[in-house]
Amino acid sequence: MTQSTTLIDGLYFGESPRWHNGRLWYSDFYDKAVKSVDLEGNTRLEVQLDEQPSGLGWLPDGSLLVVCMESLTLKRLEKNSLVLHADLSEHSKYLCNDMVVDKQGNAYVGNFGFNLDAEMQTRGVEAVMTDHPKANLVKVTPQGDVSVAASGMSFPNGCVITPDGKTFIVAETLGLCLTAFDIGENGELKNRRIWAATGTRVPDGICMNADGHIWVANAAGHECALIAQGGDVLEIVNTSQNCYACMLGADDGKTLFMLTAQSSQAGEAAASRTGKIELSKVTSTGAGYP
Repeated sequence: MTQSTTLIDGLYFGESPRWHNGRLWYSDFYDKAVKSVDLEGNTRLEVQLDEQPSGLGWLPDGSLLVVCMESLTLKRLEKNSLVLHADLSEHSKYLCNDMVVDKQGNAYVGNFGFNLDAEMQTRGVEAVMTDHPKANLVKVTPQGDVSVAASGMSFPNGCVITPDGKTFIVAETLGLCLTAFDIGENGELKNRRIWAATGTRVPDGICMNADGHIWVANAAGHECALIAQGGDVLEIVNTSQNCYACMLGADDGKTLFMLTAQSSQAGEAAASRTGKIELSKVTSTGAGYP
């Protein structure tokens, strides 16, 4: 096991870290902002929003895409202004969340499917994990056309695409597993199967390394775990608090960035800046998308 170190603190709740143009980009839910930070800890405001941002990605032309959680939309940055890229509301419920964008510009976006915090408070964690409304994973083409990529998902969350562009893997947070699909010629997802069960770990954000293994942020623990296909745990990085997202980056791709906070419960996370970006050096470089 390895212990992380802190790059920066003072976030509310960080999500969707992406290494891009020499900086780590990320969303901060309750700052309603997309920011970036360099390896010296210098932060920069990239986009200010009027609602919570989550998933980040880029189109082939370099345009930034931002998932807007509350309006159930995907927006595109044009000339320092966000414009509507796609309305996801027909196939998404409550809050939209994480996203991955492939090399063709297809965006895959998950959503909560229901009010997670309210259900947790009224029914309890165990009951919600066992019985919860299922959600869709939606696909958005580069032109903004929206369709259901996969239905019946248990809180589709962090996702990756393998370097060859042939396999899509998504964390089903409430299903305690990583689920894989084959990717068809037009971006359709098919041949659904379990890539790895995560046991007691609650998978949130994920990223892939060059060995084909996946780093999994454990939303219910102070750790980020490297998991092989089939479920074997290969390595663990301990964090100072619960880990909600992760990304491999830096010049050699071997710095594991981990976004942590004391709680993901909205009222608690929005009340104080407990969020951090923590990091650790690892042996295998990042691979695939994002």
